[in-house]
Amino acid sequence: MSDMARYSRQIVLREVGVNGQQLLRDSTALVIGVGGLGTIASLYLAGAGVGRLILADRDRVELTNLQRQILYRQSDLGRTKTEAARDQLGALNPQVAVELRDEKSWAQAIAQADVVLDCSDNFPTRFAVNAACVQLRKPLVSGAAIRFEGQLAVFDLRGGGPCYACLYPDAGEAQETCEEAGVLGPVVGTIGSLQALVALKLLLGIGDDAAHLLVWDALVMNWRRLHIAPDPHCPVCGE
Repeated sequence: MSDMARYSRQIVLREVGVNGQQLLRDSTALVIGVGGLGTIASLYLAGAGVGRLILADRDRVELTNLQRQILYRQSDLGRTKTEAARDQLGALNPQVAVELRDEKSWAQAIAQADVVLDCSDNFPTRFAVNAACVQLRKPLVSGAAIRFEGQLAVFDLRGGGPCYACLYPDAGEAQETCEEAGVLGPVVGTIGSLQALVALKLLLGIGDDAAHLLVWDALVMNWRRLHIAPDPHCPVCGE
């Protein structure tokens, strides 16, 4: 493996080692949504040496993004997020292959991914991503952040656990947005970092984070860990 020095700080970890680093290099991660969550998650995945990143987003970089989507620069305004992200990630680690998808083709990429990170900002995308991951039995790392609140959950049906729809049934509720409610930049940065962390653990086969919802209140620095039970009547994964 070339450039061992680049990854030396994680190769020295007993849970990673040379074999684990090669495993990361041979892996594919799909990041759906390259906004506040996805920019941070993709940076850490690229830095860790995940060999192939697939990025899916339809938006362009706007001035209001720069407060929290710190992968982008002032000079990226107006560019598509995926193209701007590809350039920045390539500058960080040219060993990582970065591929781009638009909103119409990300579903095809799920079949190619070893892990899927849902960093989107709307329920229709979240439900569609979950349904595809259930059908293809792909592990899903879901993150969300608004105001001073963050959530993180891992759904992996390979172990018989729940899916996203078990936790959030698709009842057509209106979704509050960061544009309306606001969000502090480090809140999305924290959740995005944790999405990358659990994605790396899934790829390395260490730990067991599935079937739990982590809820963070950044104002009081309090974490809650809640168990998610499979719903036998779930329309997506239930019997």
